[in-house]
Amino acid sequence: MEVYKFGGASVKDAPGVINLAAIVASQEQKELLIVVSAMGKITNKLEELTHAYLEQQDNTNQLLEEVKAFHFNILTDLFSDQNDQVYNDIANSFVEVEWLLEEEPNDAPDYIYDQIVSIGEIVSTKIVAAYLKKTGCNVTWADARNFIHTDNTYREGRVNWEKTEQEIFRKLVPLLEQTIVVTQGFIGSTSENFTTTLGRDGSDYSAAIFSACLNASSLTIWKDVPGVLNADPKWFDETERIPRLSYHDAIELAYYGATIIHPKTIKPLQNKNIPLYVRSFLDPVAEGTDITSADNHLPVPSFIFKVNQALISIFPKDFSFIIEENLSDIFSLFHKHKVKINTMLNSAISFSVSFDHDPAKLAALIADLSVHYKVKYNTGLELVTIRYYNQQTIDRVTVNKNIILEVKSRTTCQIVMRDKIITE
Repeated sequence: MEVYKFGGASVKDAPGVINLAAIVASQEQKELLIVVSAMGKITNKLEELTHAYLEQQDNTNQLLEEVKAFHFNILTDLFSDQNDQVYNDIANSFVEVEWLLEEEPNDAPDYIYDQIVSIGEIVSTKIVAAYLKKTGCNVTWADARNFIHTDNTYREGRVNWEKTEQEIFRKLVPLLEQTIVVTQGFIGSTSENFTTTLGRDGSDYSAAIFSACLNASSLTIWKDVPGVLNADPKWFDETERIPRLSYHDAIELAYYGATIIHPKTIKPLQNKNIPLYVRSFLDPVAEGTDITSADNHLPVPSFIFKVNQALISIFPKDFSFIIEENLSDIFSLFHKHKVKINTMLNSAISFSVSFDHDPAKLAALIADLSVHYKVKYNTGLELVTIRYYNQQTIDRVTVNKNIILEVKSRTTCQIVMRDKIITE
């Protein structure tokens, strides 16, 4: 039993879906579960639609029509027969969103987000399953919400592992014994059958959940890169593929923001000792990266860049020490405002934290912190994390930069910095 996960880049257009089918055709003799994300950048467009609906903007219907047109254009390229059942199937999939948009938004924004944005995965998987069936593949579409069960934390659903495992064993295992199954990443459901999502870019996590509950022999994530690289090609002209990674290093890289792997993905696989293979859908026979329990030390330093960072420094108003009681209070406020910390440093009288800058969250967090603390902050910063650093690697990334904060452990260095203002 194997699990394949295909991200949005792999199904961004009709040639992508055709390429996915070719990869699956070469593996059709296997028991196979295929987990698919929303197509291309459609999640971003659906987030834009959600915001427009919540703000009751005039372009709400226009945005929905753009989402529908994107998918129907792909359908036209894949299915020349306009009477094919898939056209009705996709049209019907949008009906619930259309009904929702007809009413004024009365529910919580996070709940509404999940009901709208989840349609991306539903539609993409129906298109993929229909095309695989057209090519002669023995395939069945399945709704992930029947298997992955969460609490009511919308946008960050927490998995009910016991119920999820029971439902996968009861409903999905018998299906996989007869057919290849196509299902969705990113989504689950509550006990009341409301749709939840597992966090942005959570499809990898979904694939790991399925893999762990199925005791799969492996999980393969198909990407548009040749494997896990030691740096994002957006930031480095020369990068190196890492052939083998330990679970431990993979977790560290994901935690610090390596976009190749979702942070929650590794742990379920490590618990069941399931290898994770990162392969290129552009070159399916190439080696890629193997992530396993083997103690493979990273062969080269790895760099993770995060831009648009905010840095908050928190001080007691009475000039007392920052102690455990203060930290507990501070962390509870970060949790309340759903602000995820990227790096932190505390001294006797201050506590500094960097995180992705969201203006609304920053303002609300500062307002709450300012009740008991003095707060200073900066925005427009960069954070670089270097795994297995040395001074040469630090010097490489800090050229023409002012270092605002630096945190080092034995294996990891994190630097918050901004561009130097160069005057002539």
